[in-house]
Amino acid sequence: MKKSQIGLDSKEKKVIRLRFDAGFYFELAVRSLNRHQYEKALKYFRLAVEKEPENPVNHCNLAGILSELGRYEESNEVLKGILDEVDPSLHECFFYMANNAGNMDNLELAENYLLEYLGRDPYGEFAEEAEDMLYMLSLELGRPPKEPIPAKLPPHVEKHEEAYQYLESGDFPPAIELLKEIIELEPDYLPAYNNLAQAYYYTGKIEESLDLIDQVLKRDPTNLHALCNFAVISDSMGKATLSQRIIQTLKNLVPMHKEHAYKLGLTMGTLGEHEVAYKLFSLLVKVEVLPEPDLYHYAAVSAWNTGRLLQARRYWKKALVIDQQSGVPRFYLKQLDQYLTHPDRSCPVISYDYQIPKEEIMLSKSAQDLHSDPEFISFLYTVMDEGEDEEKIEALQALAAINPDDLEKRLREFLLQTIGSIQVKRLALEILQEMKAAPPFTMNYEGYKLQLERPNAQVDFSVWKKKWDQVLECCLSHMEETSDKLKQDVMALWREQLNQGIPPIRKKEGWAAAIEYAVAKHHQESITKTALAHKYKISSSTLTRYIRQLEPVVTKLFYS
Repeated sequence: MKKSQIGLDSKEKKVIRLRFDAGFYFELAVRSLNRHQYEKALKYFRLAVEKEPENPVNHCNLAGILSELGRYEESNEVLKGILDEVDPSLHECFFYMANNAGNMDNLELAENYLLEYLGRDPYGEFAEEAEDMLYMLSLELGRPPKEPIPAKLPPHVEKHEEAYQYLESGDFPPAIELLKEIIELEPDYLPAYNNLAQAYYYTGKIEESLDLIDQVLKRDPTNLHALCNFAVISDSMGKATLSQRIIQTLKNLVPMHKEHAYKLGLTMGTLGEHEVAYKLFSLLVKVEVLPEPDLYHYAAVSAWNTGRLLQARRYWKKALVIDQQSGVPRFYLKQLDQYLTHPDRSCPVISYDYQIPKEEIMLSKSAQDLHSDPEFISFLYTVMDEGEDEEKIEALQALAAINPDDLEKRLREFLLQTIGSIQVKRLALEILQEMKAAPPFTMNYEGYKLQLERPNAQVDFSVWKKKWDQVLECCLSHMEETSDKLKQDVMALWREQLNQGIPPIRKKEGWAAAIEYAVAKHHQESITKTALAHKYKISSSTLTRYIRQLEPVVTKLFYS
């Protein structure tokens, strides 16, 4: 007699189908990584690539695990394959290849990859880290850092930019002609198909628009722009069931880029999915360093259309600080105040278009005069210096839009203030960057003056401060047998450099050795660079570079 299986009813047997797709192998790879089973993870990432070779994320995961295993050359081969065969626009692959080259001690190759990355994507996700790496490589190579040369855009991309400008201004005929030329020149360039579909839709050529969308989705079924266009056109044609099915697909997508979030948010708002639009736009407002007034408007409209009137007012007020001329934020604030004073009135759904409804154009000319009003600019400076953080941010955004003659000077003074949150000072640095102000930039952070060569707002200032403390600790720990007088001068020199502004700390041992050398020479101690470099386990050339960096402060403290 056969034993029955516990908990299994023969009448209710179920077959569970496993989908052995790329996502399945990705999950297995992640589990293996969590268990430190790297060879297994490598196997599963390879299988994910085999199942979905057109997805660059799978290739990047494979390159990443190869790099973790120390197989840097193989990792770079995978990354080159992405750029050559999968997605040439994935410029961060150059940054990853630079890291691999650095790990192989091929510094010049690493430098070339970094220059390539910054030339193609100067404001990319890893731009700050790439600039820091270039600086460190230049120190190791013993020469000034090279400057990236901006990559010239391919002809079809330049044409696409021109066509997009026509689309933005509503001039559809020249946009259509340019986009058709691009598709003939580069049949695989999908952005041109999406924008041509949009242009056809706005000019009433619905069938042509749908045909282009179909071509895109056959090549890339998850293409967000095509799905958004398809949803809007289906809705306008009265195909509610089809439109809702596409909307559900769009709701499940997580936009990885800001422009995708913009597109998805506006599409969701246009289709009446205001709650989804609100989540996207309220998030974008938080992540954008300098939000444009139209983004604040989109966030405000989505807040209005979901019944969040007070939040809508906050967003329109922020838009008004930046945009004093168009009258759009002022118009909607007046409308909103009427509904807030009469809560019994139901709020109509309003459009996301950043313009005053044509039937109610009532531009305020007085707002335009504020840009040349010295009292208004003085008021903004007062808020920047004395207001709460949120008020400071709004004042800085308004000043950036107005750009008075003394703005750079006032921003540099603002950075040296002991008060003010780091978030506000980051914004001031971003504005200086937009103004193309000349470095260095000295900023007071918790009593430490940090000297930035580039106004990059993504620096971790707390780490920077900690590293300067570690320089003093490193120096004193190497001078335990030295007299108290020399140690006192070490601390004095360390403090004087702090007062002048701390440059980026690439190697604490280099700074510590340079400080000890300067103090020893001042006291006429017998010491050589070679011996000191050996003591701190750095090269003599590295020590020489740090001594040169320290010279101005040494001269001021000991010899002036």
